[in-house]
Amino acid sequence: MDPIAKANSLIEALPYLQAFRGKTFLIKMGGSAMEDPELVAKVMRDIVFLEVAGINPIVVHGGGKAISAAMKAAGLEAKFVGGFRVTTDEAIEIVAQVLSEEINPNLVRMIREFGGKAVGIPGNDVFLGEKIKGTAPDGSKVDLGRVGEVVGCHMEYMDAAHKAGIVPVISPLASELATGKPLNINADLAAAALAKELRVAKLVYLSDVPGLLSDPKDPSTLIKSVTRKEADAMIADGTISGGMIPKIRSAVDALNAGVRKVHFVDGRLAHALLLEIFTDGGVGTEVVR
Repeated sequence: MDPIAKANSLIEALPYLQAFRGKTFLIKMGGSAMEDPELVAKVMRDIVFLEVAGINPIVVHGGGKAISAAMKAAGLEAKFVGGFRVTTDEAIEIVAQVLSEEINPNLVRMIREFGGKAVGIPGNDVFLGEKIKGTAPDGSKVDLGRVGEVVGCHMEYMDAAHKAGIVPVISPLASELATGKPLNINADLAAAALAKELRVAKLVYLSDVPGLLSDPKDPSTLIKSVTRKEADAMIADGTISGGMIPKIRSAVDALNAGVRKVHFVDGRLAHALLLEIFTDGGVGTEVVR
């Protein structure tokens, strides 16, 4: 890129930098976007860019593949019902260990190495949860073990990090309301719950899909922007199907609760986060009111 093109890129970003300074963004990392260390490092560098630009980023991360690998090593079979991991008492210990002792500290370390400020916060210090049942293909209810949904949030650690200008990096665990024991929470739903609590300016899902596609098999059919009503209609007519349905519904739910905008971005694309936020065209799908 020649110097003029570089300058034009900065000028293109200027109105977004002005508009978002002092705002809070919640970035959810998951899927294959977390499997490539180089891509993860690029995302963490993007997070530091946001921090330096005066934006308040919050990270909620998943860890599905790493958890499955750890369970396999321990002789436990990974089972899923309706997209939720069946989590026994033995499995929850592995889930908590992988999230809190491996993935979370590694993300915090990367942010610090790039000159940012970050703190790891176990999700069960933030999220309050209650157990949920799964739904089998025949419609019957299935016991998922220590799997839950978020019913409330403790904000003390979040508020302290925000006041100190530190990026909170949060794992998808919750403290069970009745017992205080840990629950495994779907990271997408955990991110949406916290985004609603904070009414963030942006909720960004970084995963392994380009965004919302009119033809799931053709990446060139990326839909750049969709409203809540359009999203509901696309679920009804089958354009949105499978695993994208709960993601889009969580996005609509977040918008209804006061979140300004939700983005779905392909985390496999280097610096996709910055390209989506600070360029006119973006690289993913935005869901707006």
